[in-house]
Amino acid sequence: MLDILAFIVGSAIVLWLSRKSIVQPGRHGFYRFFVWEAILGLLVLNHGVWGTEPYSPHQFTSWLLMLLSIFLVQQGLSRLRKLGKASEQREDQTLYTFEKTTTLVTSGIYKYIRHPMYASLLALTWGAYFQDPSWLGTGIAVLCSYFLVLTAKADEQECLNYFGPAYADYMQQTRRFIPGLF
Repeated sequence: MLDILAFIVGSAIVLWLSRKSIVQPGRHGFYRFFVWEAILGLLVLNHGVWGTEPYSPHQFTSWLLMLLSIFLVQQGLSRLRKLGKASEQREDQTLYTFEKTTTLVTSGIYKYIRHPMYASLLALTWGAYFQDPSWLGTGIAVLCSYFLVLTAKADEQECLNYFGPAYADYMQQTRRFIPGLF
């Protein structure tokens, strides 16, 4: 019962945080809402076993992925804040303040992947999954990964519209989530 309540409360928070973008299907924030919901579902599904077998291969994998998630979001967010020159003049109500960049960031982690923060969510998804792998968890993690790809594609289209050919060139030089692979 507490798990259901946690999911409902968490969903209400995610819905409130996504309120501006959820009403605009096709925007990256619309798809990101479903990513956050899936991650919340995995966290609620698997929270009971966290740390019960810390040296098991699946939980060791989980912790590595979660550490990677922290690294990726820290690197991506700090680089965006330092170099992205976010501005309220970028009048897109569906973007969070840190997303309203006016300068294309292509250095640091962005030299290797276009979406370190989405890669962070991908690592978090599979990290939460590997705490206690199950068929239901597999379905949720796969669905979440699918929505992350949709999120990235929508974000790329928005960046192409805003940054133009510079972003198209950048896309040719980098991968979405995993350097050199994908």
